[in-house]
This record gives sequence, structure tokens and C-alpha cells, in this order.
Amino acid sequence: MAKSEHGGERIIRRGPYPELTLTAVLVGYALGILITISMGYACLILGFSHEGSELAAILGFGVLRGILRRNSIIENNISQTVASSVNGASAGVMFSVPALFILGETDFNPYLLAFACIAGGVLGIAFIIPLRKQMIDFERLTYPGGVAVATVLKSPGAGINKARLLIMGVVLSATLYLIQKTLNQWGLPDAMWTWASHDFDGLMDYLRPQCGILSRPVAALRYVRHEHFHLGSVLGLPEYLNAVWFMSLLTVGIGFIAGKGGLCFVIGGYACYWVLAPILAKMGLLPSPEQLQVIAEQVGAKSLTTPGYLNKLLFRPVGIGMLVGGALAGIALALPLILSAIRSMQSAAKTGASMSKDEMPIKLLYVGILGAAVVLCIVAVTSVEEMGLVRGIIMAVLGTLWIWMAGVILSECIGRTNWSPMSGMTLIAVTILIVITRGLGEKQAIISSVMVGAATCMAMAQATDLMLDLKTGYLVGAIPKRQQIGQFLATWLGPILMIALLFVLHKAYGLGSDKLPAPQGTVLASMIKGILEGNVPVFKYMAGAGMGALLSATGIGGLGIQVGLGFYLPFGIVLTYTIGTVLRIVSDKVKGQHYSEQVGIPIAAGLIIGEGVVGVGFAVYSVIMGMKGG
Repeated sequence: MAKSEHGGERIIRRGPYPELTLTAVLVGYALGILITISMGYACLILGFSHEGSELAAILGFGVLRGILRRNSIIENNISQTVASSVNGASAGVMFSVPALFILGETDFNPYLLAFACIAGGVLGIAFIIPLRKQMIDFERLTYPGGVAVATVLKSPGAGINKARLLIMGVVLSATLYLIQKTLNQWGLPDAMWTWASHDFDGLMDYLRPQCGILSRPVAALRYVRHEHFHLGSVLGLPEYLNAVWFMSLLTVGIGFIAGKGGLCFVIGGYACYWVLAPILAKMGLLPSPEQLQVIAEQVGAKSLTTPGYLNKLLFRPVGIGMLVGGALAGIALALPLILSAIRSMQSAAKTGASMSKDEMPIKLLYVGILGAAVVLCIVAVTSVEEMGLVRGIIMAVLGTLWIWMAGVILSECIGRTNWSPMSGMTLIAVTILIVITRGLGEKQAIISSVMVGAATCMAMAQATDLMLDLKTGYLVGAIPKRQQIGQFLATWLGPILMIALLFVLHKAYGLGSDKLPAPQGTVLASMIKGILEGNVPVFKYMAGAGMGALLSATGIGGLGIQVGLGFYLPFGIVLTYTIGTVLRIVSDKVKGQHYSEQVGIPIAAGLIIGEGVVGVGFAVYSVIMGMKGG
């Protein structure tokens, strides 16, 4: 021991710093579970995920340095690598598997699906490792997300402070959401709503002289129902403006983290309800209450409001088309990057970069690829009884080739732009697989194609996550081989966790519902249904696809997809997301970007984790009580 300049004791270390340790792996597992549950839940609400590496690095400082008194930066780097590998399933699974639940095809083998996703993850990692030296050491691709995590790791003092702020956000969000969910569980908002329709005004006449300004929060309760605040009713706004805020600090937190990057998403929602809806109303094109009742009967609903009509029958189909068109246009615009990725592979082969001693042995990677490909073959062949050996092998081979190509493409894209067209690549993969399986019957085609498609999506998520983490490791002096081992060690956990979580959330809330819209899964489900049945709103899809493609053609990464999400999602989510976005913009301007990054983002991350964990906890509780008959 030796005295520090502040009078405390500090460790004099001799020899290498600890890096790939059991402690780092176990802490990574624990943080990965926490982050994955939160991000998976958020993904089902908003339709996009966060790689989680920065959150893991911040939490890692709190656990490794703050609690366990371990001070190795590269050990924390391994911990965040493991945690973000687990979190890869929040996009890999949540972008694809919800389609099965939305289509009503829940009679699949979850164990086979888990093996498919794990095999896909192994393939994605093994295929991308040989390109690390070429993309990071030689081409020096930026990987902005990896640079951000390295900045956190290089600031240990700031990391601990961020961990404290993050925990504050967790406590605040979890407490408020727990109160909100408990009140909903007791049916208090419904009782208040019913009460409001009777003698609420009489109560307010009594409260105003007694309580003065304190009576206003009570007055606002009459407009709170089912986790929504009906501000439009307070202000007397027309119903079609849909000014109903979704009461969610998680959504505010995600909006804050996105900042200006979320403006396109916000604009999409406002364009629907505050621009197009008033125009339709002015032109007399919105249906009357009598017409709404007729439309409701036609679509099999008990009733339909004007906002419900606009969302479900107009803006949502257009939004789906925009998501598809934007994703496909993004791939087309990525063609130069695709060619660059191919040249990277050729250069790596010529220079022998994959044989570096800093990497995992290439022969071991070959074994991993072969083993995972065999598992994918078994999954494809046994996914449904009607699947023949030849057809199953063709699906697995095509899936493996797509994993190899898509993983490289997305890693190149995210390295240069910090954006990857994962949803578009998944749509293309499942489309190819659906065409192969069409002769099996509708149910069998859906289950088998989504199983193999989920493996490809998981592979893409793992490949891009690993390259981000390897960039971080490159900047903090980590040994790549140890990070690669850490990534492999965590690949199995995320799919198991997310598939179990999907069953719980579907039983508690229903995937594809207003509570959990699952935008990416709904888009995939709509595309599958359209291919198999042909009874889709083609005009709306095509119009949306054209707009999405044109927006993406502007060169702004993912613009068509972001605006399309604004069209697709319930407007209440967009309104609440706006609060976070505006807070971030104001914070950057008034307090400075450094303040937002050091204080605002950790608190916002805490808001996401707190509400996400409580939301999942209530889902588990609901399922258990349902099983008990409570």
C-alpha cells in the first residue's frame, strides 16, 4: 500500500492488470440481465433498442470500483462487453420473435427457438472476428458508440458519479411507476373516471375555497386514465388531435438520450395528428360517429374513436410501409459500404490479419462456425413436422450465408455512421425464408421462417455489438482475444431471457397491443401475412414505402425509418418522448453538452431501467396471479 496525494491508501500493482476474470464475467451477467430486461421492454414500446454498453460501463464502475473496490479499467471493459453481449438479444429477439405472438402462432418449440438464436449469435461473432484488425486497426472506422464507452472507462471518477446519478434515476422511476401500477391494479383511475362523470364538479366547487391552488392537482385526476393523461380534454381540443400523454418516465429517458437524433421520430408523429388530421377534418374526410360504428363492426371491434381510426386504419399501415421502404432504401444506399466490406474481407485474407496472436485461433472459429451451422440445420429441419430434410438444410445454409454477409455489412455501416439497417436486413431474410417455405402451409411457414430469421437477426446484433466493444477495447488497451471470449461466454443468456420475457409480457399485456405495440415485430408480421394471404392494404403500404424510400434517399441515416415509427406508434408515446427530446436540447443549449452527458444521460438511463424492471415485475406478478386464479 502507499499513500495517495489525498491521504488515502492506493494499491501499488505489479504485473498485468486483471482483465478476463470470473468477477468481471459474473458482474457482466448481472448487469446484462438488468439492462436486457429494461431495453427489451423499451424496445417493445418504442420499436428501437440501445446497445447498452455505456450503461454497462457506468454500472460497472458502481459495482466493480464502488462496491468491490477493484480499479482495473480493462476489467470493467470485459464486464461491459459481457453485459452488452447479453443485451444484444433485446434487438436480436425483439425485432423478430414478437411476430409469432402477433400472428397468433404461439404453438412453437421455445427451446428450439432459443437454440436457433444462440447458434445465430455464435455465427455472427465468429464471422466478424477475422475482420477486427482490418476494420479497426487498418481502416480505423470510427464506431462512435465504442468511442463514447471508452470515454466513460477512461474517466473512473466521473464513472462513479454517473453510477450514483443513474441509481437516483432508477429509484425515482421505479417508485413512481410502482405507485402508478399499484393504483391501476386497484382500479383507482377507473373509479376516479366514473366518479368524475357524476359529482366531480360539485367536489371541486367545495375544494377551491378550502384548498385554493392545491385543488388543481385533484382536478387533473379526472383526466388520468390507464397510464394516460388526457390533456386535450383539459384544454378542450378536438378529439382528432389526440393530445393524450403516455405517463412514462422510461419514454422521457429514451427521448433525452436520443436528443436531436429523435427529432425525426417526433416530427413523424406530429405530422400525422397535428397536420394531416386537421386537414382531413377541414375537408370533411373524417368519419362521423355513426360511420365509426359501422367501420368498427367491419374490423371486428366493439367501438372505434376518431384517434383509433386514424392510428389503426390510416397512419399505422402507412407507417409500416415507411419502415419497410426506409429499411430497403437504407440497404441500397449502403451499397458502397457493402463493397468496402467485401474489400475488407479480401484484404484481411491477403494480409493474414485473422491469424494475429491477439485474436482467437482461426481453427477454433471454424469449429464454432461449423457447430453453430449444424445446430441451425437441426433447428430448421425440426422446426415443424412438415419440414423435409432438403428444405430445412437449404433454409439453414441460406440463413448462414445471410448471417455472414449481413453481419459484415452492418458492422461496416455502424462503424462509419453509427446506424445500421438491421430491421431491413431481417425483413429481407424472412422474406426469402417465407418464399422457401410457402408450400408447407401458412402456420408451418410462419413458425419455421421466423425461427431461422430470428437466428439471423440475433447474429447481426451480436456482430455489430462486438465490433463496438472491440473499438472500445482498442482505445483503452484491452486484449481483443479476451473480449471475444467474453462475448462468446454471454451469447447464450440473452436469447433465453428474452424468449421467456416475451411469453410473460404477452400473457400479461398482449404483444401488438397499445400497451406494447412491438413496432418491428408488427411490421414483420404484416409483411409475412401479406406474402401468405395477399389481403393487405397495398395502396397504403406502397404509399408509405415510397415516402420512406424518398426520406432515406436524403442521405440522413435511417430517416425513413424514424419518421415511419412516428407514423406507426400511438401518438401518446410520441408526445411523451417529445418531453425528453426537448429537455435534452434545452440542457445542451443552457448547461452545455458536457453537463448533459455527465449528468442528464445517467439519470435518463436510470429512468429507463427503473420503469423497465418494475413493468416486467408487474407482468410476472400478473401471470402468477392469473395462474393461481387471483
